[in-house]
Amino acid sequence: MNTIIIGIAGGTGSGKTTLTERLRDHFGADEVSVINHDSYYKRHDELPYEERCKLNYDHPDSFDTPLMVAHLRELRAGHPVQVPVYDYTIHNRSNETVLVKPAPVIIVEGILIFDSPELCDLMDMKVFVDTDADVRILRRIVRDVKERGRTLDSVVTQYLTTVKPMHEQFVEPSKRKADLIVPEGGHNLVALELLIKWVADHLKEQ
Repeated sequence: MNTIIIGIAGGTGSGKTTLTERLRDHFGADEVSVINHDSYYKRHDELPYEERCKLNYDHPDSFDTPLMVAHLRELRAGHPVQVPVYDYTIHNRSNETVLVKPAPVIIVEGILIFDSPELCDLMDMKVFVDTDADVRILRRIVRDVKERGRTLDSVVTQYLTTVKPMHEQFVEPSKRKADLIVPEGGHNLVALELLIKWVADHLKEQ
């Protein structure tokens, strides 16, 4: 299998997941496997819940990126991997894993994936989803309050203390590494069609 790896990065709430889902829906689950960088948050069993809440989850060091790199190499070699499952309600990994199988297209999604040279070296295409900061924070509030059971105050405090400064320090500069910059993510139909054609052309070569 001639696997291609597509990296989709961008700030929190930028629309990375929408773009990823539209690509997967177009080609089908048999053709596309997805790995999210958030699954590789480091395990912190040594810390109580109160201390885990205080950790900076928007810094590159919060991820076990070497494990993700190893998993991508295994997938490219045709081997399935057991991806960790992160539980946002306890700010820690669960004891479960999810089986991800090799596929012709592997999509790697995450805020900080372009910060890692090792991850970038594995990618055949690097896409940065570029969305206005006001839109991103509103989407993050809705997601974290409705889906992750957080309070509005905690989301806003985290955004101001870690998310925004880490975005400016790490995420925004990583945009320079992108091969394609997509405003508004999966809602940008022109960019989506370009990506679909690029993937389709690569699949024909197999």
